[in-house]
Amino acid sequence: MPPRLDALLDPLHAADIADLLEQIGPNQRRDLLALWKGGVDGDILSELDESLREEVIEGLSPGELALAVQDLETDDVVDLVEDLDAEGQAEVLAALPAADRIAVEKALAYPEDSAGRLMQSEVVRAPSHWTVGDAIDFLRSGITLPDQFYHVVLVDPRLKPVGYVTLGRILSSRRDVRLRDITEDSFRTFHVEDDQGDVARAFERYHLISAPVVDDDDRLVGVVTIDDAMTVLDEEHEEDILRLAGVGEGALSDPVLATARQRIPWLIVNLGTAGLSALVISRFAGTIQALVALAVLMPIVASMGGNAGTQSLTVAVRALATRDLTRSNAWRVIRREALVGLLNGVALAAFLGLATMLLFGSVDLGAVIAVALVVNLLVASLAGTFIPLVLERLGVDPALASGTFVTTMTDVTGFFVFLGLATVVLL
Repeated sequence: MPPRLDALLDPLHAADIADLLEQIGPNQRRDLLALWKGGVDGDILSELDESLREEVIEGLSPGELALAVQDLETDDVVDLVEDLDAEGQAEVLAALPAADRIAVEKALAYPEDSAGRLMQSEVVRAPSHWTVGDAIDFLRSGITLPDQFYHVVLVDPRLKPVGYVTLGRILSSRRDVRLRDITEDSFRTFHVEDDQGDVARAFERYHLISAPVVDDDDRLVGVVTIDDAMTVLDEEHEEDILRLAGVGEGALSDPVLATARQRIPWLIVNLGTAGLSALVISRFAGTIQALVALAVLMPIVASMGGNAGTQSLTVAVRALATRDLTRSNAWRVIRREALVGLLNGVALAAFLGLATMLLFGSVDLGAVIAVALVVNLLVASLAGTFIPLVLERLGVDPALASGTFVTTMTDVTGFFVFLGLATVVLL
């Protein structure tokens, strides 16, 4: 069986094997790992979902674990161990060579989600006075180089980075050309405590491939590469989507009870806010009993407002995450969304009002629902933009909390305006 298993799994990419391990159940995963002894390497562990890493690592012997992590770059090891418990971290660190263990421990001492956690300590650097020939001779001298690197970082005598040169420029230049004369204009550095999200957005904005990381003395301590920066962006986008739905950061492999515990808090909050809508409706119980048509049309008003609010909310939360929505342009964006909501409300109100008049034979009822729809879509667009801005100002994650408040605002406004106008106009 193992030879046949090796023949099936060995040709697969590490990401495909990690995906396979995530797709099967816990018992099947345990049996597979027991049969495929020595097959799990560091690349597979790096690709695994965080919720499964600890489980897989616990199934490896010390020798297998040491073999798996010994060839990983320090940033990959840090990513591997930072979410493990203390025992799991100690097990992985014990499997590393002394120099790598010190580098990983140093990286773990930096704040979570900082550039110091994201960087790799393996950096190719050269004195700023070197020529292309000096650099080529150095790279070919048999020294240990990172598996992947894109720049040679130039440093001064105090190890402060002053520029970098791409490998392509080095290989295409004459040997006597000075490295400082072929540096890239995109050069910029990050501090070890800079936020990972800010670093990743800088990579995206300025089209960076790699960037040096410096300490408090501006000395070179590591480098962030584009693959890690893009991983951070991907994780932030995924996190925003999940939080907008109030489901946290769970994975498909999470146990049922853990998933339920993660989701229920915001369902409880929604239950409470839904009570506000129910309270508004209860105030107009007599109106609804007198005009049964209102009960048919109420869900339309609430649904249209909810959808419009979600559209504005999604745009606002994404813009806040990418720093496109700031205090300087907030009012301009709010006015824009208000006008969009107003125009869409007028267009939909004309259609729905006419349809209501034809269906129920009442001009007044058509006018009531048309006005209610315009008001609700306007309020929904304003709430979808304004609420995330307020929450962000208060230090609350807009992606996590905005949806509940926007939905409540649109439901309460829609029901109150629709039923209130119906009471005044139709009764």
